[in-house]
Amino acid sequence: MTESRYTRPPPPHRHAGPSAPWPWIDIHDEVDANQLESPLPPIPPLCDHNDCGGCWKGYPQSRFPNWTPGQVLRSGIADAVRDYDATDPCIIHYVNVDTGGFFTDAEKHFVREGDVDVFWNEIAHETRPSNLRVRALFIQNLSGPVLQMLGAKYNIEPFFFSSSLSSIPSRFQEEVRPGKGDHITITLSFIRTVRATSSKPLFPSDHNLSSTSSTDISSEQMINTQAPLRIGQDMHMLALDLLSVHLIRRNDGLGSTIISYHGHDENATSAPYLHERIRFAGQSVYWQSIFQKSPDPTFVLLTFIWHAMYAWDEALEKLYGHICWMESQIMRSSDMDLTRDLHTIQAHLLHYSSLLEDFRKSVVFVNDTLNPAMDSLPNDERLLSRKLLEKECNNLLIEVERLEKSRTMQERRLKNVMNLVFSTVNILDSKRMQDLTEAAVRDSAAMKQIAYLSMIFLPASFVAGVFGMNVKELSAQTLGTLPHYFAAAFPLTAVTVWIVIAFQSKHLFKNRETSSFWARLAWPILMFQSLFSKSKKTRTSLSSVNVLNQWNTNQQRRRRSTAAAGAIYELP
Repeated sequence: MTESRYTRPPPPHRHAGPSAPWPWIDIHDEVDANQLESPLPPIPPLCDHNDCGGCWKGYPQSRFPNWTPGQVLRSGIADAVRDYDATDPCIIHYVNVDTGGFFTDAEKHFVREGDVDVFWNEIAHETRPSNLRVRALFIQNLSGPVLQMLGAKYNIEPFFFSSSLSSIPSRFQEEVRPGKGDHITITLSFIRTVRATSSKPLFPSDHNLSSTSSTDISSEQMINTQAPLRIGQDMHMLALDLLSVHLIRRNDGLGSTIISYHGHDENATSAPYLHERIRFAGQSVYWQSIFQKSPDPTFVLLTFIWHAMYAWDEALEKLYGHICWMESQIMRSSDMDLTRDLHTIQAHLLHYSSLLEDFRKSVVFVNDTLNPAMDSLPNDERLLSRKLLEKECNNLLIEVERLEKSRTMQERRLKNVMNLVFSTVNILDSKRMQDLTEAAVRDSAAMKQIAYLSMIFLPASFVAGVFGMNVKELSAQTLGTLPHYFAAAFPLTAVTVWIVIAFQSKHLFKNRETSSFWARLAWPILMFQSLFSKSKKTRTSLSSVNVLNQWNTNQQRRRRSTAAAGAIYELP
């Protein structure tokens, strides 16, 4: 299974929350003219779902008229509403938390294509136990009708669904009703360890680190921080996951509601898995004590955030072991191909820094966004609940800080490994250069011996060449003479020197790279021009200096004569 299957596009953060006045409209997108002229009120009145005839079918425009069809399409909600697998039923897993802090399984509900109207009647007029504090819904295989029904029933801002569908980290509060409740949304990207299903080794084994398999594997793993990071020899990946939770806090007797979205990615946290984990958190003595002391449903939300904390910790632990393994391989083999993997891990670690910062901001947001429904409680109970929330949020912030320090330590250790690779390669290059230098010295010694041998035979060769000339001065029976020899040798030597210098005369031209060989044949003319211009500049500078010296001399003479005249004038 290739990594491209799990690659997600970079999230458009500008469309993360309702504070953006133009949802899912980019700079070059046109504004819907019909929406500008619409007489409908921007905020329609709430529906009691008694005689509405199925108002959910028009969601999100039925509740949020500013979301035009174009915006709904770009946000991904239109595709989720229309293009879903009707043969695969949507499954909703329930967990109830009563006023005593006990977590109970409310089983699960199957919503098939032919049962949508039945499901709508159930949730539109649902009755809950009187002792219910929070009901959590874990949505598996979210279908279009279920998305619209949940949005219309609980008046959910469409940004929750668009952020969930597009994996956009966001956190916002809306529909605040003092003394009654509010809505808060947390969509948080985090890293979790998943097992790769491919049988191909992720990295080369110990016995063939220098083989081409390392290059092939590294070329497949592009530096894309949105794609999973494949690590280790036990076939694991560090993949992006999404925690997407919408909490409806209220004190109207029906209890609060938590909606947890789970995508179709098989490597993401599934609804049954998180449903089981949240139920198991209710068995904790520590958390049972908190749930019994405070009725704030925000504490249930914190257990969801702890799931992301566990995933982060396990992922960084796996990554630490992988970096240690790579250190041992590099120290043993010094394989340069492994540097590609080091750079890939480095890029992912830099991306993890921004994800951890989003994690920290989400915890701070939960801590700072007070529950308006808690204002109806007595002052002592409200203060106790507030202190407990601050304490648990601070515990999460401490853990986030520890994760960031662990990430920073691994980043520095990775830099140390990269420096070790480059140092080892430099040492090997230095050894190769030393070997080449020694070979060059040996070759130079051999050439020197050949030169010495040539010098011994050079005088004899010259004498033999002279006495072998067919000229009258040496051989009376020939027609050639020494003037004939010099008349042929000197011009040929001059032409040879001219051509050789033409090949080496680029420095005489201003445009060295563009000058052609035929232009460089005019180097004697250019050389004389250069010498003439230099001599002319020298003469000009000398004449300027002479004029300046003459002017200084005249000035000195005037000053001396003026001083002498003044002295004579002052005599008695």
